[in-house]
Amino acid sequence: MQKSSSDQFTLALTVSSALLFMLPAAGQDWSNSVCADDDHATFHACALQAGKRFDPSRTVAGHPDLQGIWARRARAHESLHAHPQTLDDFEAPSAIVVPADGFAPMQPWAEAKRRYNRPAYVHQNAICRLSGIPVTMYMTGTYQFMQSEDYFLIQGEEAHAFRVIPMDGRPHIGEGIQLWNGDSIGRWEGNTFVVETANQNARAWLDQRGRFYTDEAHVIERFTLIDPDTIHWEATIEDPDVYTESFTIALAYRRRSAEGAELWEEACYEDNDLASETYRNVGYKIYPGITGVEARRLRSAWELEERELEWKP
Repeated sequence: MQKSSSDQFTLALTVSSALLFMLPAAGQDWSNSVCADDDHATFHACALQAGKRFDPSRTVAGHPDLQGIWARRARAHESLHAHPQTLDDFEAPSAIVVPADGFAPMQPWAEAKRRYNRPAYVHQNAICRLSGIPVTMYMTGTYQFMQSEDYFLIQGEEAHAFRVIPMDGRPHIGEGIQLWNGDSIGRWEGNTFVVETANQNARAWLDQRGRFYTDEAHVIERFTLIDPDTIHWEATIEDPDVYTESFTIALAYRRRSAEGAELWEEACYEDNDLASETYRNVGYKIYPGITGVEARRLRSAWELEERELEWKP
C-alpha cells in the first residue's frame, strides 16, 4: 500500500531525528578528551580517576562551572541493556556500569511485569509526557546547563522537560506530592554536583523496554567535569520494591563548542490527543504508573505462586 504524504513526512522526520541523535554536531571533535571512549563502562572507569585529577574552571561562587551546551553520548533511552540495531533502535552497549554485568537487577515478578509492559503500554515520550528522572537526562540529544549560587537550571530539547534544581539546603517536599520529574535537591560535594530526586509519580519508564520504578524510588545523580569539555554523569536508582539492589548508569556529556551552537526545542503538547488516540486505536494503553504498595502486593502474589509450584504434597 502506498504511503500518504503525511506518512512519508513522519518517516523522514523520524529518520532524520535519529541521525541527529547519533552523530556529533558539525565541527565537533572530542577525541582529545581525557576519556574519549563513549562506551559506558570504559568511560565510567576512566572518568572516576580523571575527575580526581582535574581542576575545573569555577564560577564567582567558587564551584565548578558546568554551564554550556552539552551532547549526551548514549542511547540508553532505547534500552539500558546492550541492544542490537532494529527498525527503531541503533546498536548500543549497556549503560549500566554497576553491577558490572550490565543488567538491571530486577526482581523476578518485576521482570515479568516489564515483559508485559512493553507490548501493553505506549511509551510516555510517544504521547509527549515527561520522562521522569533519570530518563530526562538521556531522552534527547542536547542539553543546556546554567547555574547560580542557589539554583541549577537544565534545559533539554524534549519540549517542556526543564529542571530548576535548588541548592539552598531546603528539604524535600511532602511525600504526598508526586510530580512527573519528582522533587530534585542539589548540593556540592567537592567538585561534584550531586542531585537527589524523590516524589516521582512513576508513570514513566527507564527505557523503551518497559523497565520501571515505583513512586518510592530514590535517584542520586552526580555531575563531574573531568576535562574542560567532558562531564561524567552517573545516576544511581534505589527502589527495593522493584530491584534486588541499587544500580548505576553512566554516560558522557560532551561540550558543543561549535560557533553558533544552540538548543532547539522538540515542541510537543503534553498528552497529545491525536497521538494518544492513535495508539489506543491499535490496542495500546496509557501506562498508569505503579506505587510501592502495589509493587509489594504484586511481589507477594508472585512469591506465593512460586511456593505453590515448588510444593509437593
